[in-house]
Amino acid sequence: MNPTVRVLVCDDHAVVRAGLLALLSSAADIEVAGEAGTGEEAIALAARLAPDVVLMDLQLGAGIDGIEATRRIAGARGPHVLVLTTYDTDADITRAIAAGATGYLLKAERPEELFAAIRAAAAGRPALSPPVAQRVMARMRNPAPALTARELDILAQLAHGHGNREIAKALHISESTVKTHLGRVYEKLGVDTRAAAVAVATEQRLLG
Repeated sequence: MNPTVRVLVCDDHAVVRAGLLALLSSAADIEVAGEAGTGEEAIALAARLAPDVVLMDLQLGAGIDGIEATRRIAGARGPHVLVLTTYDTDADITRAIAAGATGYLLKAERPEELFAAIRAAAAGRPALSPPVAQRVMARMRNPAPALTARELDILAQLAHGHGNREIAKALHISESTVKTHLGRVYEKLGVDTRAAAVAVATEQRLLG
């Protein structure tokens, strides 16, 4: 018989948590150690309860998000973190893995696949949904082009919270040129917002 895996569930939707708790309780070798509705609560409970696996959603409403919670939990030599989300963009996957997640699963997976992923994560083995694995492999085969010096300048300005007009003035270029560079930065980093660009750039240590 497989050893029991203790799981902490973190999701900001109470109905989703209730469904996950009921589902996990149906597996003979999985025990629910606790539940959290925020990233801050997950960090505190992970330290106190010492589960084997933290099942982590990415979007957690107010407070820190699942990426930052994952970083703090995994970075403290804590339990393995298995992301369970509806989001499968390159940016989300990259950020989660960079933050220390052991696995990345989509909520559309079947219960048996969730159980198998939890067991794999508990053993320290990577667990990825097939669509996520395909995206990771595609990204590895076709890595994003390196950012140019000017694009790195744009990123640095974004990190300081500057808008297009401020960036244009600081770098002595037109606002239309800023927009062009931003489009290329987004494409190369696999993101579509300023915040995501800064987050990915920070995790990939592109900002110095």
